[in-house]
Amino acid sequence: MPHHMPLISTIVVGLVLAFVFGAAAQRLRVSPLVGYLLAGVLVGPFTPGYVADQGIANQLAEIGVILLMFGVGLHFSLKDLLSVKAIAVPGAVVQIASATLLGLGLAWLMGWTLAAGIVFGLALSVASTVVLLRALQERRLVETERGHIAVGWLIVEDLAMVLTLVLLPAFANATASATADMESIVLSLGLTLGKVVAFLAIMLVVGRRVIPWILHYVAHTGSRELFRLSVLAISLGTAFAAAELFGVSFALGAFFAGMVLSESELSHQAASETLPLRDAFAVLFFVSVGMLFDPMILVNDFGPVLATFLIIVVGKSVAAYGIVRLFRHPDTTALTIAASLAQIGEFSFILAGLGVALKILPDEGRDLILAGAILSIMVNPFLFTLLDRWFAKREAAKMEKLPEAEAAVVEMPEPPPSIVREPLPVTTLKDHVVLVGHGRVGKFITQKLASTGTPFLVIEANKTQVADLSSEDAAVLIGNAADPEIATAANLKEARCLLVAIPDAFESGQIVEQGRKQNPDLPIIVRVHSAAQEEHVEKFGATKVVMAEQEIARAMIADVPEAVRGPVIESVEPAAEMGEVLAAGETTGVLEPNAEADRSGDGLKIERPLSQPASDTAQ
Repeated sequence: MPHHMPLISTIVVGLVLAFVFGAAAQRLRVSPLVGYLLAGVLVGPFTPGYVADQGIANQLAEIGVILLMFGVGLHFSLKDLLSVKAIAVPGAVVQIASATLLGLGLAWLMGWTLAAGIVFGLALSVASTVVLLRALQERRLVETERGHIAVGWLIVEDLAMVLTLVLLPAFANATASATADMESIVLSLGLTLGKVVAFLAIMLVVGRRVIPWILHYVAHTGSRELFRLSVLAISLGTAFAAAELFGVSFALGAFFAGMVLSESELSHQAASETLPLRDAFAVLFFVSVGMLFDPMILVNDFGPVLATFLIIVVGKSVAAYGIVRLFRHPDTTALTIAASLAQIGEFSFILAGLGVALKILPDEGRDLILAGAILSIMVNPFLFTLLDRWFAKREAAKMEKLPEAEAAVVEMPEPPPSIVREPLPVTTLKDHVVLVGHGRVGKFITQKLASTGTPFLVIEANKTQVADLSSEDAAVLIGNAADPEIATAANLKEARCLLVAIPDAFESGQIVEQGRKQNPDLPIIVRVHSAAQEEHVEKFGATKVVMAEQEIARAMIADVPEAVRGPVIESVEPAAEMGEVLAAGETTGVLEPNAEADRSGDGLKIERPLSQPASDTAQ
């Protein structure tokens, strides 16, 4: 391995091993986070073979932390929190306090300081956002009451950890001096909070106007490159400025940058544009965390490791279950919340790393947190599986106890699958248009469909994209259209046609394949951006494809004055024939079978504004 290129070797080896172990973890139905952490263990100093550069890995991890926190802020939803504040706020606070006390007790038994015990307990109290949301999404629980409570609970935990990350350095500095007293500690904490308040005020007063304005300005240039760069510059620049000018952490600056940006209508596009880079650096963050883990702690300190694991899986879960039941919610909700919180992740690693850097938490504490995280994340899917099976058996037992007269008319449920999902009712719509994707293109389509009285149903993965439809009582399904259950719920067997308006050709191919399985005769019209994408979706059974560039050219030619219209059309039609897939007179989104309807103004004709570049693949 060439040691004169430590940056390249650290990134390449880290990402390659993270991919291999992450894919293996996914295959075993375990969170890929476990694979990323194990990849870090393999290139760390505690295992034989290649050892990555620890200093470079830590700097890459800092970028990963910034982008992770930016993503947390970007998806921060005050509305979701307020909808369940009555249980999420007190529940999360009590659960954090319970886990912290349990961690503090274990730290006391191991002879650590009070400060180390508090940091250790706090790190064990917060669940992983990635693991929790994945478990809820697999069971389609995000939009249920249970899901709302779990997400709101998680938001409160995240806010508590953000506050901890702000105050911990000030607390460490104030208590580092041998002559430190309560007055100096309070003064130091007050000064830190003052800086945070000043930074927050600037972000709310100036940032709320400047950051969205910058994004809107760049968006109107039509350059995806500049837009993506502007989002990264805002997230990284704000985090760096927060640390340099106000003395607050990179994490806090990135969090507030994302939170301010979340109020912009371009927040969804900003999130999607930065997601690949955010994911890559997040992976490197988990790899760098794994490099710090000494596997021998599982042998040398088995007792403390087991105690840490039990605090995470049992202690937190029992506290959460008791709180939810205390608020008179059903045991199904209580058990779901308890299972969701029975693991730790990203914030735990950040807090442990900060505690060790500030010399508050011993290295052994970080190793115990990492061991607890790996074990709890591995066990979490099995907890949900056991919970699913218990719910299914209980429902079956209820059915058996029904009187014979009732049981005769009630269908017994099928054997429980490995994942018990919330059922999706099949839409009652028939002869309707099913639209996949409600981004910029999809919004034009639904506006025209609504104005012409055409029945339609929208399938969208991001619920914020269909917020405007919820007020109109339109038929909406949240989820992936390639999911067979979603396709069945959309009643594709009796639909008039399927419109796929998302920009991702790979996903479009899966959706077309699923639609063709549901209804072999279904007309399927797909949006593409290149000849290669056209060939891909047609391979799966697309009836027609619409290439944005061709349709813009067609619309522009149609508006050329009559005096020169003939020669212009004759000169461009042969070139257009190479990719032409629509019959004469049809344009983007046309559903009518003839051109006369379009010319009369009665047909359904969706035209994309020329101010929006067709090459922009964002929805």
